[in-house]
Amino acid sequence: MGDERISFRDVKTELLRRITSRVWAPGDLVPGEVELAAEFGVARATVNRAMRELTEEGLLERRRKAGTRVRPSPLRAARFEIPLVKAEIEATGADYGYRRLSRKAGPAPAWLRRALALPDGARVLRVTCLHLASGAPYQHEARWINLAALPAAEAEAFDAFGPNEWLIRAVPFSEVEISFLAVAAEGEVATALGCMPGAPVFAVERTTWWQGQAITHVRLSFAPGHRMTTRY
Repeated sequence: MGDERISFRDVKTELLRRITSRVWAPGDLVPGEVELAAEFGVARATVNRAMRELTEEGLLERRRKAGTRVRPSPLRAARFEIPLVKAEIEATGADYGYRRLSRKAGPAPAWLRRALALPDGARVLRVTCLHLASGAPYQHEARWINLAALPAAEAEAFDAFGPNEWLIRAVPFSEVEISFLAVAAEGEVATALGCMPGAPVFAVERTTWWQGQAITHVRLSFAPGHRMTTRY
C-alpha cells in the first residue's frame, strides 16, 4: 500500500480487517507504529491516529513499553469528555474568567521525574491558575510542562490565557493517562477555591506524551459540589 495518498482511515480499515479476520488473534501483539508506517508507506503519526481510534473503540490495548495487543474481547469504554475549561464554563451560561496565580521554571521535583521518567536535572515550568465561572472559583489548575519537550513554553507568560489553550495549539499528544480522585483541599488550592482547608474536592490528574516523550502533567481541582457526567 505504499501510496502517499493513504489516509489514517485507510490504515484503520486494514488494521480492523486484520483483527476481525483473526490475522491478529485476540491477545496477539501487533506490529509497532514504525513497522506499520514502513509497511503502508505513511508517516508514523498516520498509523498512530488509526491505532489510537481502534484503542478508543475497545479493539486494541496499548501499554507504554509493553506494546499493543488485540483485546481478548472488545471493551465498551465510558468516554469522559474534558473540554477546554473556558468552553465548559461558557456552556453552562456563566461568564468565563481567568487568573494566573504563579509561574516558575526550575528543576523537576523527584516525584515528577519518577512519574514522567525524566532524567536528573530535567527542567520544568510550573504554572498555577484559577478558572472562574461568573466570578466564582470553578477550577484550580496546577500544571508542569517538560521544557526539554517544549522549550518555547518558558517564554510564555500565561497571564492572559491558560497553559492548556497554548498546549493544544503547540503540540499534539499520542498518549494520555487520566486519574480521577477525591482529595482534601490544602494550601493554595483551598485558598483559591474559597473552601476550608481539608474540605473534600474532586480532582483530575492528566499526563500526556508525544511519541514516548512526556509533555505535561496537570492536576485540576474543582470547587466543592462539582459533578462530572458521562454517557456511553
